[in-house]
Amino acid sequence: MLTILAFIFTLGLVVIIHEYGHFQMARWCGVKVLKFSIGFGKPLFTKKFGQDKTEFILATIPLGGFVKMLDEREIEQNSETSQSQQILTESDLKRAFNRQSVVKRIAIVLAGPFANLLLAVCLYWMLFMSGVVGMKPIVGQVLEHTPAATASFALGETIQAINGKKVSTWQDVRWLLLKESLKHKSVEVQAVSRNQQIYLHQLDLTDVDFDNTHIDILEKLGLTIFQPSIPARIGEIIKNSPAELGGLKKDDLVLAVNKNKVSIWDDFVREMRSHPNSVLDVLVQRGSENIVLTVKPEPVVENGKTIGRIGAAFKVEQSELSQYMITAHYSVGGALKKAIYKTWDTATFSLKMLGNMVTGRVSWRGMSGPVTIATYAGQSAHMGIKVFIGFLALISISIGVLNLLPIPVLDGGHFMYYMVEFLTGKPVSEEVMIVGQKIGFTLLGFLMVLALYNDINRLISG
Repeated sequence: MLTILAFIFTLGLVVIIHEYGHFQMARWCGVKVLKFSIGFGKPLFTKKFGQDKTEFILATIPLGGFVKMLDEREIEQNSETSQSQQILTESDLKRAFNRQSVVKRIAIVLAGPFANLLLAVCLYWMLFMSGVVGMKPIVGQVLEHTPAATASFALGETIQAINGKKVSTWQDVRWLLLKESLKHKSVEVQAVSRNQQIYLHQLDLTDVDFDNTHIDILEKLGLTIFQPSIPARIGEIIKNSPAELGGLKKDDLVLAVNKNKVSIWDDFVREMRSHPNSVLDVLVQRGSENIVLTVKPEPVVENGKTIGRIGAAFKVEQSELSQYMITAHYSVGGALKKAIYKTWDTATFSLKMLGNMVTGRVSWRGMSGPVTIATYAGQSAHMGIKVFIGFLALISISIGVLNLLPIPVLDGGHFMYYMVEFLTGKPVSEEVMIVGQKIGFTLLGFLMVLALYNDINRLISG
């Protein structure tokens, strides 16, 4: 239910903001707006507002929306001539979209995508002002026969910079490595050891590809996040999970599994993951008593491999955790500056990724559709309001960038037509626009089918 609600809210918000951008700019430019629809298909709710009696519609299919403006060309094609005569008064003619200057028309079509980008800036601004929490980029066990091992990374080193750009969290590291992998075959990583010795590692990125969307770039390079030695003490337990059914309770300290000693939480997780669907004897300390419980991890497919999971989290004191976490706070002005940079950085990265998909350097399997969006909407909502806000900003940027692509039927396609008109002084012919519309619908249909195929493929592959 949370996933469904989060998905509806996500799409609803980005669509409303997008269409409102068109709507408001049209009003500022003096254009008469006839309809403002959220969703497609059969209307669920309609109401007319304002001096222009604009019809606001909430429709059944929430996968988009539209703003319909007064346009002589559409009315001329309308067979209901009597209705056309009623709509087209002398004052209305001046407010028709097609009678506006090319500069105004450009402003109206670009207002939707830019409204999405502005929403992302506002959301990131809120996040940065409230403080961003992340894990310090302390290197854990370096995987053998990987680029990280070749570059001589060592356990306990803290990454400070990548190609001269400072990083403070693992999220920063992931993002910079992804960006640099599109431009360079290797990067210079500055790290500091536990005894404050500075090292420069040359990390090879040639093996980084996006064919397998399930593999994290850190895992691909052989870098792991440092895991502190956390005691195997049970924290939160999911209702009706194997942990609860087996009798585990919050604050239980796990001592052994099938008589194999458990010292830290990683030992316990390893035992559970390696025994899916097996009945295990778990020795726990509860208060002053030692109790033996029976737990049966449920089988779960992860990256094509079946593992065991019991639905329990570890408990750790905040003082123990704080030394591995960092919280960045920004002033109002600093947060706004960083929010603008973050939005711009994400938007340009998205365009570069699309460009690499077209050239074949990056796999088309990285493209996602509504099913993946719904999945991540639910996951981010479960993880907390800050994570969900970050997800909303990312989706809003994606919608904005997608609509700016020079594909006929999208805002970017209309912008392309109007730029031709602006430069030549002549509007694009009706015949060219009809051909462009057919090409646009074909390309858009291809992208939608591809995204849906990727979604279904991810579901099937787990």
